[in-house]
Amino acid sequence: MRRAYLLALILTGCSENHERIAEQSQISSADLRSGYEFLQPETQALQDDAFANPGYLWVDKGKALFNQSPEHGEPACSSCHSDDSRPVSKAAAHYPAIDEQSGKLVNLESRINLCRERYQGLAPLEYESDDLLGLTAYLSHLAQGEPVSVTIDGQARKYYDAGEDYFFLRKGQFNLACSQCHNEHWGDKLRGDTISQGHGNAFPAYRMEWQTFGSLHRRLRDCDSGIRAEPLEYGSETYTAVELYLAKRAERLAMESPGVRR
Repeated sequence: MRRAYLLALILTGCSENHERIAEQSQISSADLRSGYEFLQPETQALQDDAFANPGYLWVDKGKALFNQSPEHGEPACSSCHSDDSRPVSKAAAHYPAIDEQSGKLVNLESRINLCRERYQGLAPLEYESDDLLGLTAYLSHLAQGEPVSVTIDGQARKYYDAGEDYFFLRKGQFNLACSQCHNEHWGDKLRGDTISQGHGNAFPAYRMEWQTFGSLHRRLRDCDSGIRAEPLEYGSETYTAVELYLAKRAERLAMESPGVRR
């Protein structure tokens, strides 16, 4: 029932809930803060140190994959993106975005897999695999420092609306919405940690709790599990819609990946 409702949100544009959502508390532009600002100084120092930050292991792996030709002679990613005709240096800051061929919303992971299928004749990489995390980390790292900026006009609007609705939707056995923590209680303490505003500008990131690197969708799944809601699948339309909403909500924050989080 819940999954059918979430799919309906995307297909209908969630119009019935927009008036209610508009009345909910929002973070003002003056109060916009990256999750980095809520970290302990030691964790901030770990993120800032390119030699100590474990996320750079995935950046290095992604760089190698981006520049190497696959086994059977397919073109390397860099062969298409070696000049200004298809620049990738800042592209990660502008995802999720609408794929022109399909008309669907895709995030950076999906774009990488679409490129593999369409232009290299390769199978898509599995979500959370080291290869996909590496390529995503490398491209995100190239955009480090670039302000987040996404488009929510045209076909993207229904996805943005669906992501916004999910953010304010109470769910799970705890009957909690994302907004209750990240809009209404950011800066407060929870089990010794400071609640952040829930932005995704540092992802993919190395998370202490995981002791490994992971995507934003992994973090969303963790949040849903934490409130005793059933996590959605990696790469789901709903999570990608939430990712778009979060990116719009985080506009003007700088890209930080590979970030380090608690």
